[in-house]
Amino acid sequence: MSPESVIEGFIDFLLQVDGCSPETARAYEGHLRAYLSWQRRAHLDGLVLEVPVVRSYLADLYDARRSPRTIAAHLSAIRSLSRWLLLEGITKTDAVATMQTPRIPTGLPRTLTQQQMEQLLALPDTASPTGSRDAAILELLYASGARISEIAALDIASLDAEQRCVRLLGKGSKERIVPLYRRALRRLVSYLDEGRPLLIRSRTLASDSDRTALFLSRRGRRMSADSLRCRFRAYARIAGLPADITPHAMRHTFATDLLAGGADMRSVQELLGHASLATTQLYTHLTPERMKDALRRAHPRSGM
Repeated sequence: MSPESVIEGFIDFLLQVDGCSPETARAYEGHLRAYLSWQRRAHLDGLVLEVPVVRSYLADLYDARRSPRTIAAHLSAIRSLSRWLLLEGITKTDAVATMQTPRIPTGLPRTLTQQQMEQLLALPDTASPTGSRDAAILELLYASGARISEIAALDIASLDAEQRCVRLLGKGSKERIVPLYRRALRRLVSYLDEGRPLLIRSRTLASDSDRTALFLSRRGRRMSADSLRCRFRAYARIAGLPADITPHAMRHTFATDLLAGGADMRSVQELLGHASLATTQLYTHLTPERMKDALRRAHPRSGM
């Protein structure tokens, strides 16, 4: 098998068998093709998965001042490929399995202040079809804590207006149902009643995916995660938000605001679709005042 066909077979496995999201699969493919290109520049034949070679590649990434998180992502893709080759019987050993992941500095998630959030949500012109759509997207991001890939995958049937909830398909095809506050539901219903029908008329829909999609582009096609990010960045610039604020900051803010409002950790974990409670606990570092209040109310010696 050629190196290209090996990578293609692995990506097909991730998408069709492992339940990997298209975004993750695309990232893995990019990392593996970068590794293959590096090997060719180093005059190595085939797709070499040996510890000294992989270490040399990671060292070059480090010298190129790639972040520890990026280097770890490249190593993760290489390790996953090596493990798959062993499972498929294409190789007899998984040499890179024991390689340690570079230590990633733990930074606190970026969040928006309430003033920033209100300013951002008020920006779209709801009188236009695309403005109505964008208002619904932004409000839904904050109302549900959804990942941008989850928003892109939504169908009309994912929304239950009567029960005021949305059904999200997360990592590993795990489904969760998130209730929505009334303003978010109003934005969505308004878009469905007034904005989306005008976007449908913009062209003859070519696929079932377009026909069922909740959020459509100007051309009447399902909006991709990339196009959703593009729209978010446009509004973030207008709102004067820091350049490193991404749609994921809406998810972080959702979680932080729930915890600050007194929501219990397990409930927030379920709403976010986190597999581990430890991931959700990161947000407690963003709500020190809430924890101080809890200590003052609950500790028997807090008044001494």
